Amino acid sequence: MYRHHHWLDEDAEDKIAQRQTAGLVGIAVVLLLLVSGLFLVQQLRAAAMLQDCLMSGRHYCDVSVNGPH
Repeated sequence: MYRHHHWLDEDAEDKIAQRQTAGLVGIAVVLLLLVSGLFLVQQLRAAAMLQDCLMSGRHYCDVSVNGPH
């Protein structure tokens, strides 16, 4: 049987392309926020460990918290 196919005009195709681009930008922003959030948590954890070490009166806390370089 014959089916009627609805072909999209250029305006509709442009809107679809813009939505896809906006979706990809949204995903990129979310991934950037996730990675920067994980980095921030890691840095805050290291700073907290360093402060705990210093508050306990120990010396050379940087080496014991961050490990030897």
